[in-house]
Amino acid sequence: MRHLKRNAKLGRKGAHRNAMLANMVCSLITHKRVTTTLAKAKAVRPVAEKMVTLGKKGSIHHRRLAVARLHQEGAVKTLFTEIAPQFESRQGGYTRIIKLGDRRGDASPMAIIEFVESGAPASASGGKGKAKASKKEKASSAEAVAAPPAEDAAAEEAGVVGETTAATEETSAESVDQQEETPEASAQEGEEKAGEEIKKDDA
Repeated sequence: MRHLKRNAKLGRKGAHRNAMLANMVCSLITHKRVTTTLAKAKAVRPVAEKMVTLGKKGSIHHRRLAVARLHQEGAVKTLFTEIAPQFESRQGGYTRIIKLGDRRGDASPMAIIEFVESGAPASASGGKGKAKASKKEKASSAEAVAAPPAEDAAAEEAGVVGETTAATEETSAESVDQQEETPEASAQEGEEKAGEEIKKDDA
């Protein structure tokens, strides 16, 4: 009886299965995502996450353990230098599985296994924490969207005030010029009238 045996056989012997999982983890490290059957994706996930944990520790000993499991030094180097540093602040949950539906032909359920984005810290409270975080993010984004129209309105009001002040300054300057010009004009008119009177007297 196969009680308490959680490992999926996947239709292969142990050595073949371990080699296949190692190759799939190396492909995941190289390409950041792999499309495969759902059963294989679920079998690859614990191996991949254990390799990321070794990469986060970063010592020579853990690097040798990763090479002994994956058998590809290039993939191990990428794991330790590029992928593991992205998950320094994340405690587990480095991969996700996305279901795609059944494969055409044999109707096998397909899935994508990929690394999560840049090691965002997972919430300790589960779904409620994620819901609260999403609500806070939505509220902050709504405030950010609502803020620019107020700033634009303030800027428009400032522009209108500036235009009105400039217009009033121009009108006041014109009135001052007119007041300065009026004495000169009255003096010229007086001279003209005096000249006309002298001409009449001579006549």
